[in-house]
Amino acid sequence: MHSNFDVDYVITYRFTDTAAVEARDGFISLMQVLARVGLATEIRNGDNCSLLVFVKVGSQKRFAGEVYRSRVKDWLHGVRPAEPAKETRSTLEGQSLTEAERFRIIYHLIASPREEGGAGITPKEGQWKNVESIFPLHDHTFNKKWIKKWSTMTFLKVEDLDQIRDRFGEKIAYYFAFTQSYFTFLIFPAAFGFAAWVVLGYFSPVYAVVNGLWCVTFVEYWKRQEIDLGVRWGVKGVTAIQEKRRDFKHEKEVRDPVTGEIVQIFPATRRFGRQLLQIPFAILATLALGTLIATCFGIEIFLSEVYNGPGQSLLVFLPTGLLTTLVPTLTTLLTSIATQLNDYENWETSENYESALTQKIFVLNFITSYLPIFLTAFIYVPFGSLVVPYLDVFNLTARPFAENEKQLRTPQTGFVINPSRLRKQVFYFTVTAQIVNFALETIVPYVKRRSFSKYQEMKSDRAAKTGGASSGETIHDLPEEAEFLQRVRKEAELDVYDVTTDLREMVIQFGYLSLFSVVWPLTPVSFIINNWVELRSDAVKICVEMQRPTPQRADSIGPWLDSLGFLTWLGSITTAALVYLFSNDGVGPDGTPASIKGWALLLTVFFSEHVYLLVRWGVRLAVSKIDSPGMEKETAERFMVRKRYLQDALGQDALDVPSVHTEEKITRASLEEDARQSSLRTTSPEDHFWSRQRSWEEAAKVGANLIEKMAPREGKKQQ
Repeated sequence: MHSNFDVDYVITYRFTDTAAVEARDGFISLMQVLARVGLATEIRNGDNCSLLVFVKVGSQKRFAGEVYRSRVKDWLHGVRPAEPAKETRSTLEGQSLTEAERFRIIYHLIASPREEGGAGITPKEGQWKNVESIFPLHDHTFNKKWIKKWSTMTFLKVEDLDQIRDRFGEKIAYYFAFTQSYFTFLIFPAAFGFAAWVVLGYFSPVYAVVNGLWCVTFVEYWKRQEIDLGVRWGVKGVTAIQEKRRDFKHEKEVRDPVTGEIVQIFPATRRFGRQLLQIPFAILATLALGTLIATCFGIEIFLSEVYNGPGQSLLVFLPTGLLTTLVPTLTTLLTSIATQLNDYENWETSENYESALTQKIFVLNFITSYLPIFLTAFIYVPFGSLVVPYLDVFNLTARPFAENEKQLRTPQTGFVINPSRLRKQVFYFTVTAQIVNFALETIVPYVKRRSFSKYQEMKSDRAAKTGGASSGETIHDLPEEAEFLQRVRKEAELDVYDVTTDLREMVIQFGYLSLFSVVWPLTPVSFIINNWVELRSDAVKICVEMQRPTPQRADSIGPWLDSLGFLTWLGSITTAALVYLFSNDGVGPDGTPASIKGWALLLTVFFSEHVYLLVRWGVRLAVSKIDSPGMEKETAERFMVRKRYLQDALGQDALDVPSVHTEEKITRASLEEDARQSSLRTTSPEDHFWSRQRSWEEAAKVGANLIEKMAPREGKKQQ
């Protein structure tokens, strides 16, 4: 039994490099601010000069008020269709509190600024530099059932996605929903790609057209699916509720002309001027990464296709080693520059900050992921015979192993390119690289975690044998808490899960399919197998290899949706160019550009792009005409809101048909009474006009009588 003792969050307070007095004062301040926001705490010892602060809701009344305020805020921003009940108890009973919502609101109490009702605790920053992490505990009972259930399923149902949303929040649920939709959509291109590989071969125009149409359809379908899920999960439009960044630096304060409040602003023109620095950054990143990749590409060509001396079979791995070592280092440096540039742009909200940073990182990922294939397809294949004679500048890499100068000399004429090189390269990125990435994501962290755990055990045993005690173990755990505390200490050492990393992998993978799958039609077959495993391995990674993520809300996959659209558009261009270049039975220009007609290539690309734009418009129009459960639910909710408003304003019978009046007989006495009443007051022609018929029943009867008198008879009608 894995009980969490009703713990909501754990705060790790580490004071390894802090003086005792400073650490004590900081810890007391931590306890004070947590108590101020209505949270109860318990303290236990951690490892290596750290304390574990266990947090749970101390005041249910205060927490219920926070839930009510959160839902009212959603309603005011249009996220919720109806106003929550004014009684907090009724609010909670009307819509039950999911575990993700509970954790999100508690985290808001811990981390939000004091002016927003929170404790303002920011790990590793300023006053809270000793607060190492804030995380909820894993529910191991649920995790085991979840992993076991998924291991026997091929397709996820929407109820499975609901379960992820209820446990981990909408942001992670959107990732799993996207990956599942992508996996399901891959069934058709995988089947068609296999058939094309058998029947049509490589660089098939038919496959190129079908694949392009599939990419457009999937992107437009997912846009609609995002809206449906947003309505289903009650988060459509939640991006309108944005939290101001702590690091935002306003330039001036002005009074809002609508609300009258004093707001802090940073002029958009100033930010735009700073955003223009993205242009030199993109040029710098392209030059730095492009030069490195192109250099390693040239070395690889020289060693594999020019050099024919001793050790060639080993030397060909030299460029791979250089790329493996230098590209991550250079990417890390450029990512740091991108982050500093993003900070300099001074975004007001966390949502805008993350979106801008994601776009910058995508530029780096695009270069490192696709540039090697672009070099092969559009430099090596068309211009190989012109470029290779200049590759002797790389003979230094093989000179120590060469027996004579002839082995290092590049042929000036008669060089023949390797026609299968492009296909092998696409195979590497779509199959081999996927397997390597899976190992780096899943197997390597597991081995590291087990090794670290074994090291800690050996360290503790050595300390015990020498008569000492390891830090944090001087105070022994109570027997009934020992297993629980040991588990918490292990979770505290785990890494923080970042769903953006997994989303980036899926988008980059989609790019290979959109841009280069015409080279090797079995690409979608590889991806559908990989993604089935990826869905399950990511679930295991969240449950076992990472701390339980703090739930976050979202109504889309964010800027990655724009990246999908960009890759689809670029795919319409690159695919057309590849089909044209390799239209001669897949051989290609054979290293000589003489057979390439520039006007024909440009015309092919131009035509393909405009067909893409037309198809996208048609698919978007068709998708918009299709009813979906989410849109139907939203329409029904809006109708109920309008109906409820009318009933509250005009009464419960506001929308009912007027009741039937008791019919009065028109007699001589009633007519005389009406005449007498009208003589007692001044009446206008309008009053006389509207007094002929007293109710809708009487008006209906008069109209029916007139119809009977004026309607043509059947016999006359036939004539």
